[in-house]
Amino acid sequence: MATEFAFLLQSIAWPLVMLLAWFVAEWVYEAWHLPRVTSYVAVGLLGGLINLPGLTTDIAGLPFLANVALSLVLFELGYRINLRWFRHNPWVLLLGVLESLITFGVIYWVCGWFELPVDMRLIIAALSVSASPAGVVRVANELRSAGQVTERVLHLCAINCMVSVLLLKMVVGYWYLSTSGDIVVAAFGSIHVVGTSVAVGGLLGVAVPWLLRQRSTHERGVTVVFALSVLLLTTAAYGLKLSPLLAALTFGVVARERRVHLTNAQRDFGTAGDLLSVFLFVYIASLLDWADVGTGLLLGLLLIGVRTASKVGCNLVAARLSGITERKGLLTGLALTPMSAFAILLLDQSRLYGFAPAVQVLSVMAGMMLLQELLGPVVTQRALMAAQETHVTKG
Repeated sequence: MATEFAFLLQSIAWPLVMLLAWFVAEWVYEAWHLPRVTSYVAVGLLGGLINLPGLTTDIAGLPFLANVALSLVLFELGYRINLRWFRHNPWVLLLGVLESLITFGVIYWVCGWFELPVDMRLIIAALSVSASPAGVVRVANELRSAGQVTERVLHLCAINCMVSVLLLKMVVGYWYLSTSGDIVVAAFGSIHVVGTSVAVGGLLGVAVPWLLRQRSTHERGVTVVFALSVLLLTTAAYGLKLSPLLAALTFGVVARERRVHLTNAQRDFGTAGDLLSVFLFVYIASLLDWADVGTGLLLGLLLIGVRTASKVGCNLVAARLSGITERKGLLTGLALTPMSAFAILLLDQSRLYGFAPAVQVLSVMAGMMLLQELLGPVVTQRALMAAQETHVTKG
C-alpha cells in the first residue's frame, strides 16, 4: 500500500505542485500585491526542500519544455524591441553594451577574492551580465506597465541577454581550447553556435510574417502561428545543438521589423503561456540544491550587491546623456535586478551540450540564484510602480 501511494505521489507531483503554485500566487497577489512569479518560485523551492517524490529534474523532456517556455518570453521581449530607437538614441545601445562589459569585469574581479578557478570566474561573470526576461516581462505585463522606464528596461534586458550569451559562448570556446587544444572545436563551440542561432532565428523572423501576409489571419491565429514557430525553433535548436534562447530573441526582433503586430491582449501567449510560466519558475526553483544554497550564501549576497551597484551606477551616470532623469536611471537599474531564470537555463543548456564546469558553477551560484529568484521580481515591480508607469492598482 505504501509503495502504491509513493508511486501515485510521484506520478502527480508536477501537476500538483503547479496547481498549488497557481493558487498560492493568486492569493498572495490579492493579499499583498507581490508578483505571481515570486510565489511560483517559492512553491517550487518548498517542493525541493521537502524532497517531494517525482519533483525531479531527471525526468526526460523537462529541460526542453522549460526552454520552450523561456523562448516564448524571449520572443515577446524581442518583439517589443524597436531597432529604430537605437538609431535615434544610440546612447541606449552604448549604455547596454558598456554596462554589460563593466558588470562582467567587476564580477570577475570580485570572484577572485574567493580563489575560484579562472574558468569558473569567467562563467559566473558572463551569467551575471544577464537580466531575466521571464521575470522582467512577466512583471511588466502583470502591471500593464508602459512608459520611458519600462521600454528602457526591456531594451536593456534584451542587450544584457544577448551579451551574456556571447560572453558565455566565448568562455565555452576558451574552455574547449584549454582542455583539448583544438582551436577548430573551440571555434565550433562558440562562433558557430552564436552565428547559426542568430541566422536561424532571423530566417524564421522573415519567413513567418511573409506567410501571415499571404492571407488574412485573425489576432488569435497570429498568436498561435508565432507560438508554433517558437516551438519549431526550439526543437530545431535542440537538434542542431544551437542556442534556442538566442534564436528566439532574434526571431522576435526580426519579426517586429517585418510589421506583423501582436496586440496587448496577446501578450504572454494567453492561457498556454500562463501555464508554461508556472512550470518554468517551479522548474527553475527545483534545480537549486538547498545544501549548495547555504554554503554559497555569502558569495551570493556579495555578487548581488556588486551586480546591482554596477547596473544602477551605469544607468545613473548615463541618465542625462541618454535622455532621462537620474531618478529614472536609478529605477531602470533596479528594475534589471532579476537574472535567475535566464542564467540557470543558459547554464543547464550548456551542461546538456557537454560543458562540464556548468554543474559546478550552479552549485557555487545557488545562493545568489535563490535570492534573485525570490526578490528580483519584487524589486522590478516596485521600481516600475515608483516610475508611475503601471496601470494596475492594488485591489
